[in-house]
Formats: sequence, structure tokens, C-alpha cells
Amino acid sequence: MELTRRTALKQAAAFGMAAALSPLSASLKAANAAGRKLRVAVVGLGRGMGHVAALLALPDVEIAYLAELDSSRLERGMKAVSDKQQAPCQGVVDFRKALEDKTLDAVFIATPNFWHTPAALLAMQAGKHVYVEKPGSQNPHEAELIVAGAKKYGKLVQMGNQRRSSMRDAIAALHAGAVGELHFARAFYYASRKALGQGGATQSPAPNLDYNLWQGPVADERDIRSFVHYEWHWLWHWGNGELGNNGIHTLDILRWGLQVEHPHSVSYTGGRYWHADKQETPDTGTACYNFGKVGMEWVQSSCSPRAAEKPLAECVFYGEGGSFAIHGPGWTVYDPKGIKVSEGKGQGALDALHIGNFVEAIRGNVALNSPIHEGQLSTMLCHLGNIAYRTGTVVKCDPKTGKLLNNPEGEKLWKRAYRKGWEPSV
Repeated sequence: MELTRRTALKQAAAFGMAAALSPLSASLKAANAAGRKLRVAVVGLGRGMGHVAALLALPDVEIAYLAELDSSRLERGMKAVSDKQQAPCQGVVDFRKALEDKTLDAVFIATPNFWHTPAALLAMQAGKHVYVEKPGSQNPHEAELIVAGAKKYGKLVQMGNQRRSSMRDAIAALHAGAVGELHFARAFYYASRKALGQGGATQSPAPNLDYNLWQGPVADERDIRSFVHYEWHWLWHWGNGELGNNGIHTLDILRWGLQVEHPHSVSYTGGRYWHADKQETPDTGTACYNFGKVGMEWVQSSCSPRAAEKPLAECVFYGEGGSFAIHGPGWTVYDPKGIKVSEGKGQGALDALHIGNFVEAIRGNVALNSPIHEGQLSTMLCHLGNIAYRTGTVVKCDPKTGKLLNNPEGEKLWKRAYRKGWEPSV
């Protein structure tokens, strides 16, 4: 999708967004960016290849750098850029090399979760705007740091929860009263993940990869090679489980739809029921969030698609006048008896729409659809859920601040230890 400035402004008007940026010092940078190509870097070429594809389709954007530790991935990324872009692109192993370029406008971070906040802070400190993939932080302390960093350095930081752009029409219809006053909401994630090691497939270590730099800020714990590039998600030392991997997308939509911020209490019960393997995070479970007057839950079945159940949609909101089901950019409204009464369709193109919004925000044409402070309110729901699971407690929170109440074991999981010299700071 080509998102021109005119298109972006029309969308902004349709969504009721302000056409000006929020009061950040980035406004001066945005003014200078108008009318010229934006030079960007993409870090991490697994998920980052989606960023590359979206950026290549946008006008007046130049991918100046690709950063990747795996030589085969870097080669693939460089070919994709050279096939579509006339301007030269430099491939680097260490993304910090790209940060030295004073002409670079923005950095797109698609690394593993434990790199999100440290890399974002380094980019902001180097004067770059940041697009960081979900969840944006690996623990609550980092969630606080990345938000503080955006405020201190005056940079635009957008989280990669793309549904914030593609589901805007659906949420607008919900907030317009499609099912009246809301009371509860649910989201579902069903998949068919296989076993890993110990009776399951073992991922082959990636050749020609700097594993020391791959771990970066994370203290050594065990041999990680067979868990690169994806399976680290299921080890607590590196990942955030399915809740932080996929739950973040729909939890964010539920919170947005219900118009709430910090929960009063959180529970997350379940376990590893499908495979006796090396994974640590739950493959099945339900995370419940109590916000006082409303509540919501996330239902997970990572290793069984539960095909017979056929849930209505990714997200369902329950109100006085029935149910509101969101599926992709579209939605369906049901009356209290479950009879379909209406439906609607929004915009698709997840990456192009969301990344296009970020690019136009840098130009000064629109506001961010998912500024980092808003994104991290939703990410904290994932962190709190994982704390509840790992401590076997119902986590109580201060509804004004989101801080834990009377949970010493949970406090131990608020922050992680870092390798010397890699501690992120603002």
C-alpha cells in the first residue's frame, strides 16, 4: 500500500486524529524531514523483513542500513533492498555502526524481546526516532525505561502492535455504541506449535553468527544456540512466552476497546500440557484481568488449534446490547441472542499501514497510532500475567500506577540482571 501524505491526512481526519504531533522536541526534526527522503535502518532480519517490505513500498523512504548477526539473513535482506531500491544500502553486523550516521532519521528494531529496550534507548540517545516491535520490553523495569527514554530524548517511538492501525475503524464503531455499555472482553490465541528437543525437533545452530552479540545485554545462563532464531520465546531467561509473543496483540485491542489502563488484579493459570520438552513457558492457559467495573481475559492454546470450537473472532466485546466481534480489520455485531445484526470492514495491510503512520508522524503530518507509553500499558499486562503465572499468585496492583502490591516474589521479577557494561539506562 502506498501511503501518501494526502492519504495519511485523510485517514487522520477520518479517525479523528490531530494532524499535529504531540508536544515533543521531535517537531523540529519532523519539520526538517518534510519534503525529503527519510533515511532508516532495520535491525534484525527475521521479523524485520516485514519492515523491509513495507518500507520499500512507501514513497520517499530510503533504507540506508540493514543490521543482522546471521550472514545468511543479511545477504537475503540486502538482495531484497537492492532489487527494489536504487539508493545504496549498507549491511552491518553490529547495529551500533548505523547509529553513528548523523543523517539517519529512524531505526526499526525487530530483534528478540530482550534487545528491544536496550537497542531503542541506544537509538534514541543517538538522536534517532524508533519503531520497535512488540512487546517493546522484556520486563516491567524496561517498560518504564523505554517510556522514560522517549520523554527525555524527545523522540517518536512507536510500538509494532499493528492492529492499532488496522483496527481503528472497528474500535471507532465499538466506541460509538455498537453494543452499548461494555462489561467484559475476551481474546483467543490457538496454534499448533510442536515439541522442541527432548522428543521434539531440535533447531540447528545458525552458522556464522556472533552468539555473544546476539545475547547482548542478557547474562549467560545456558547454551542458547539451538534456540536461535525463534525458540528463545519459550525460555523465561530470554523470552516472555506466548503472552508476550502473541497475547500482546489482542490484549492491546481489549484494553483499547474497554478504555482502561492499569488492572486491579491479574491471574494467569495453565501449564505445559502438550509436550515433555525443553520449553518452560505455558502452552495452555487463561490470563484474567480485573479493572474494577470491567474485566477481560486471554485464552491460549498454543499447541492445539481447538478446531471444533471456532471462536467468533480474535477479540469479542460484551455489552448491554450484545457482542462485538473483531476479526482482522473487520467486525460483526450480534444481538443478545447471538443473531448477527450488522458488520463492517476496515483497512488491512498491517505492516504498511502502521509503518506508514510512523513515517508520516516523523514528517509531522499525523500523530502516532501507538506511541510507546500507550503500547507499554498493554505490554505491562503481559508482564503482570507472567509474574502471576511464575509466582503462582493472583497479582494485586495499584490501579493508579500499575505497581505491585504486597508481592515480594513478584518484585524479584520486575527487573533482570544484565551483563556488565550492557545495563540500559536513561
